[in-house]
Amino acid sequence: MAEHFRRGSGKKRLKRRGHFFNGRSEYTIYLKSLSKQFPTIADAATEIINLQAILSLPKGTEHFLTDIHGEYEQFNHVLKNGSGSVKRKIDEEFGNTLSAKDKRSLATLIYYPEEKLEIVAHEEEDQETLEDWYKITIHRLVQMTKRVSSKYTRSKVRKALPKDFSYVIEELITEKEEIQDKELYYNEIINTIIRIGRAPECITALCNLIQRLVIDHLHIVGDIYDRGRGPHIIMDTLSEYHSVDIQWGNHDIVWMGAASGQTACIATVLRISARYGNLDALEEGYGINLIPLATFAMNAYENADCSAFSIKYGEDYDVRDLPLDMRMHKAIAVIQFKLEGQLILKHPEFEMEDRLLLDKIDFEKGTVRIGEKEYAMKDMDFPTIDSKDPYRLTPEEEAVVERLRHAFVHCEKLQRHVRFLFAKGSLYKVFNSNLLYHGCVPMDADGNFEQVNVYGKTYCGKKLYDVLETYARKGYYSQDREERRKGRDIIWYIWAGPKSPVFGKDKMATFERYFIEDKETHKEVKNAYYRLYDNEEVINRILREFGLDEQHSHIINGHVPVEIKKGETPIKCGGKLLIIDGGFSKAYQGKTGIAGYTLVANSHGMNLVAHRPFESAEAAVRDETDMVSDSILVETASRRILVADTDIGRELRESIGHLEKLLDAYRDGVLIEKGI
Repeated sequence: MAEHFRRGSGKKRLKRRGHFFNGRSEYTIYLKSLSKQFPTIADAATEIINLQAILSLPKGTEHFLTDIHGEYEQFNHVLKNGSGSVKRKIDEEFGNTLSAKDKRSLATLIYYPEEKLEIVAHEEEDQETLEDWYKITIHRLVQMTKRVSSKYTRSKVRKALPKDFSYVIEELITEKEEIQDKELYYNEIINTIIRIGRAPECITALCNLIQRLVIDHLHIVGDIYDRGRGPHIIMDTLSEYHSVDIQWGNHDIVWMGAASGQTACIATVLRISARYGNLDALEEGYGINLIPLATFAMNAYENADCSAFSIKYGEDYDVRDLPLDMRMHKAIAVIQFKLEGQLILKHPEFEMEDRLLLDKIDFEKGTVRIGEKEYAMKDMDFPTIDSKDPYRLTPEEEAVVERLRHAFVHCEKLQRHVRFLFAKGSLYKVFNSNLLYHGCVPMDADGNFEQVNVYGKTYCGKKLYDVLETYARKGYYSQDREERRKGRDIIWYIWAGPKSPVFGKDKMATFERYFIEDKETHKEVKNAYYRLYDNEEVINRILREFGLDEQHSHIINGHVPVEIKKGETPIKCGGKLLIIDGGFSKAYQGKTGIAGYTLVANSHGMNLVAHRPFESAEAAVRDETDMVSDSILVETASRRILVADTDIGRELRESIGHLEKLLDAYRDGVLIEKGI
């Protein structure tokens, strides 16, 4: 009793903390709910001790990738090697005790265990030699697993363990083999694994575990989709990744719009796929039936001039498909221009009237008027365009569009992938004092946030991002037909609008590139953001707008390739802004001079990694070659960054605070322990 009065009543003490325990308070209800999870003082105290300890661990490694553009092999390799993180851990663990050749072999094994094991099994002379290799390799992999798991709790590591080998691996990585009493036990585990023929499976499990533990969290800063042949494979990989977030890029948005049934987005996805000889990604990757489009193109454009619609195909393209693909390319491009024109006419608030060009064509003169100037057209063969009503679809085009819409909307795999994009993605993300987005924050020439009209209301800065994202989600999920239609149209605007954050140009000159020779008309003027992002006050303004500390925060920016050949640098504004266009697409590599950048942020600081072009996974395994990469130190932490310094740390401290109040409630009799 004396202790009770000395400390003050439970209600009074908790009142001083800002919470009223009057039996009706919301916080009391919350604590009662929390008590179900921690029904005793011992349970709550144990959890507090656990969470407090976690705060002292080094922060996990974050891996930032962007602008993948469907290039699966390069993406997969960068994901496996953690942009050099695996190789760095090998160096840390083995130092000079392994040769450079052995380190390369070990790295290749960790990246591609199944493929490497097959080669080793074929090359080793006899079973005894092979078993010796297994023994040495398992020992090395266990060492590596201990190294990469050292910054995590045992509970977290346990959750990551592969089901088939969870007990075995846990024993191997927690026991100290150098202790004499356990040496025989440790070695016997490994010998038994080999004797019963499970060594390849165990090695594969250890390699996959190392890959998983070396990267704690993955950020994809936009553009999974575009011209590459494997966006569906990338999406399958990301769907199974242990911890990931996505900031939507313009090419992701247009596929999301297509999946929602927005027909202009569907036409755009098809046109881009046709242009790059990549219709297989739709037909084979997603099972979307393109026969209606092919049949229509063969009939409507049988005798049409399609020379302006050439195909930019790769080495594995079947040239026998070229005549049909060119017809399909032209057919869907014309449909796209019509559908976009309908949208622009319906939404004057989009301010895109300059993109209404079909009605500016003079069919007699063979010219088109853009602004105040007329230009000769390279192609005037338009069997489906009515000069008096150029944006109207023909009945045949309407039928094709409807069948394509049905195919996209009812494609189970595409819908699953797009739901994942919505679940794990957003237009921007604030994470561990970093602001992540694809594209730009729209600005005027003076560096002020640009005002954008969205259905009669104007927005700018963070509010613009928020309202556009809200409408994008409505476009896919809303049960209200009108809200869903408005949302779908906004998705298209996000793809192509002049003030869209993920596009960031005054226009999309698709029409001009197809039909006009004069390259001056092809020019797309970038938003003022790209001229101002070396201005520290501008960057500080952006950081403040999104609620970040301008002294200790960074912007991680995808979308724009960094042209190293022209002397450009990815580090802007003294390191406050980092541009990490992945450059995965080979189409950009001649322009940039490299295969783009990725970013690694660990407990020691931040490193930009510049990559050289990747040959193939087959070559990487065969020749034990890694992607050639150069690391650029962006920032070194003055002290090692701990979990306590991260967003997760802030959440853990909040949880600790609630648990401490739960302890107070138990000890002061406000709540009663259960299950004792």
